[in-house]
Amino acid sequence: MGEPADLRDEAGTAPDSTVDGIADRFGRWCERAVALLPLGLDRLVPPTFLGFALINSFTFGVDLLLLTILYGGLGLPIWFAVSVAYACAFGLAFVLNRTFNFHSHAPVAGQAAVYTVVVVINYVAFILGVGGGLAALGLDYHLSRILAGGCEAVYMYSAMRWVVFRRR
Repeated sequence: MGEPADLRDEAGTAPDSTVDGIADRFGRWCERAVALLPLGLDRLVPPTFLGFALINSFTFGVDLLLLTILYGGLGLPIWFAVSVAYACAFGLAFVLNRTFNFHSHAPVAGQAAVYTVVVVINYVAFILGVGGGLAALGLDYHLSRILAGGCEAVYMYSAMRWVVFRRR
């Protein structure tokens, strides 16, 4: 029995069951979605930006969920809860972006080392600086984390596209 028609690609072939096949399908979907953008935005927005936005929105949700559990539920210190939630979410974001968005097959050790430096800079500047600063000023920790997340999104996409997963 064949694959359902809605899972077939444009040529009518069934998708690969491998991670690379799924990653290729994700990339093609992002390309098609960006091509639908109006007002010439399709020429300005790279498909990897859409992929990054989708993946990192998911991992940001993981970050907020873990933060809520660790700080709001378990009552752990905010600095510890933010740090653990952040580390888990960014580890997941690295794996998902490397595989599904940037389709990288470069040696993982080198990319992980560069990514770690990028994440440490991001952590100090945006998580502790912006997020922690706003929370210390009395802003709700969820809202301060969301505002810091907006700043870090621009930085992290740029770093991932042009530094961590750059094409040689």
